[in-house]
Amino acid sequence: MATDVNIPKRQITPIPVPVLPISAPPKRPLEDDHAPPVSSPLNPNLEVKPSKQLQPQSQSQPPPQPPSYDDAAVMAREKPARNKKDTLKKRESKAGLGLGADSSRATPDPKFKDLPPNESSPLRYKLAPPKPSDFETARGPVFTPHHEVPAPDGSIIQFYETSEHVYNKKSFHYLHCIADPAFPSSFYYRQTEPEPFGAHISFEDAATYMYMDQSGRHITTDKGFRSARANVAVRQGRWYWECKITRGTIKSNANGNVESHGHVRLGFARREASLDAPVGFDAYSYGIRDVQGQKVHMSRPKDFFPPGEEIREGDVIGLEIQLPSEQLHRKVVRGQYNPAVDLIDEDEPTAEAANIVRDRIPIRFKQHIYLEKIDYHTTKELEDLMNPSPAGPSGTIGSRPGDKPNPNHQVPALRTLPNSYIKIYKNGQLMGTPFTDLLAFLPPASKPQAQVGAREGMDDGMLGYYPAISVFRGGAAEVNFGPRFWYPPPGLFADVDDDGDVDMVDIIDTDTVKVASAPAAAAARKLDKVRSVAERYDEQIVEDVVADVIDEVDFWMQDGARVIDRTGGRDAKAETTAGIAPAREEIKELVQDD
Repeated sequence: MATDVNIPKRQITPIPVPVLPISAPPKRPLEDDHAPPVSSPLNPNLEVKPSKQLQPQSQSQPPPQPPSYDDAAVMAREKPARNKKDTLKKRESKAGLGLGADSSRATPDPKFKDLPPNESSPLRYKLAPPKPSDFETARGPVFTPHHEVPAPDGSIIQFYETSEHVYNKKSFHYLHCIADPAFPSSFYYRQTEPEPFGAHISFEDAATYMYMDQSGRHITTDKGFRSARANVAVRQGRWYWECKITRGTIKSNANGNVESHGHVRLGFARREASLDAPVGFDAYSYGIRDVQGQKVHMSRPKDFFPPGEEIREGDVIGLEIQLPSEQLHRKVVRGQYNPAVDLIDEDEPTAEAANIVRDRIPIRFKQHIYLEKIDYHTTKELEDLMNPSPAGPSGTIGSRPGDKPNPNHQVPALRTLPNSYIKIYKNGQLMGTPFTDLLAFLPPASKPQAQVGAREGMDDGMLGYYPAISVFRGGAAEVNFGPRFWYPPPGLFADVDDDGDVDMVDIIDTDTVKVASAPAAAAARKLDKVRSVAERYDEQIVEDVVADVIDEVDFWMQDGARVIDRTGGRDAKAETTAGIAPAREEIKELVQDD
């Protein structure tokens, strides 16, 4: 019989626990009096102190003990202390109290950063010497009579087919230029304007198969909807222009039928707006159609005129646009806009100068020479805004941002301008404000066509809202950019300190000027005043001249503050340096098909 007495129980074999080192291995202490035995330029001290280890040790002195190291002390010495960042609330409170320049703004840090100085200069190209004909005055298009149209007042309007000029298409923008001996560092080319001078419909910035008169004020077509922009861009302030319908919808007959000689739409369009479609077709333009006086934006007509009202032949439609100052505009596109403090921006004592960068190259087209530059192109965000779809092109859900366009939108292209609007007048009577909170257009809200040589974030000075007009199958109109209007808007002739005196300003730095209180108030009143688009043309010419001078000085400084011979030795006043070879290449010849 088995028993369990004196039977040993099976036990688990114990496993020794590994002993981790309590402290880091001792390191050789750094000696303060250590010096290299040989002098060097980095250590010119010739007195070499004897090391402590070389000194004889007395017998009474105990042997030195190795220093003890603590893990916390070693880590504190090896890892620098991390600075604690302030929270968003604390930064807002500091910004509100004005606690110095180190404090952050009340709004989050923007993602948009200014360009470095070396990237803010225009691109330079090696060009051939200018021809003698390049120094001649720029010429306008060739006018060939096409057809005549009777006007509502009984007069006859002669329309011409324009030729021998380039069209703004295929993502390129063209401006007339001329060779000038005063601009050697810019390869002698600068911007110019041909006849007819003044604000008018641009012959280059129009779709094909459009017919105009020689003054650029009358326009028509025998095709489908075609559009054209003016040669003036509105960037800030209040501006007004008129359009008279010379051929369009006529009054209804006794039987109630409506006869039409064509259709006309008018409004404002940006550079990205398509010219092969009517105004209001996409998100880059705002338009008014003659049928029922409806407003159109992103191809969505909505009722605007009162019932029974529409635009007929002989009516004069006035358009007024208001845009905030460029200073506030730049805050919006950079993500720095704070409605609590930036809503009234004209009262600020400083104004930041616009950084205009124009990447362009001279090209030839038949008997003309133009400055060619890459034009701005449509963005995916605004295309998705025009065609809202829950699924993107790849099938993903939520490809379009859910927030409506606003000044603080996360996408720069969907940010709107505060206090911006478009008003419509009919025969001198205000019909209302069909559009408010217009979309921003300064970079990065506008981007160039992605190709070789295109640089994002650049403002070439020609961005803005252009007066635009569209005609359809015989529709015709006459534009009037002022200053003598058929129906002047209210406040056009208000006196706003036009004494002609020059106000002095204090320069803070290269990009900022300190404006006195009186000139600042005058500038604010100037932005609030309604002005004719013809005045904006004069301002635009001055801006182009100043930009040409700045580019010339910039290139001159890049060349070492001297004029380099770029004509193959034909310029006796210029310096000839060894690295500059005579340019024998010819300027590119442009070919365009209708």
